[in-house]
Amino acid sequence: MKLSARNILHGTVQSITKGAVAAQVKVDIGGGNVITSTVTVDAVADLGLAEGSPVNVIIKSSEVVLGTD
Repeated sequence: MKLSARNILHGTVQSITKGAVAAQVKVDIGGGNVITSTVTVDAVADLGLAEGSPVNVIIKSSEVVLGTD
């Protein structure tokens, strides 16, 4: 599969917290860094995600917002 996104990080599913419709998936990308993604519960099932599963985190964004105090 080819993608236009250039920000692809490899990681391992650390945890999955399912709600009624959405699930919060935490992915350990190494170096003490964890990325959290919210996807549908159906997507978790369709992708076969489980703790310990290898995954690719693909980030495609048209803008990045930064903030400071």
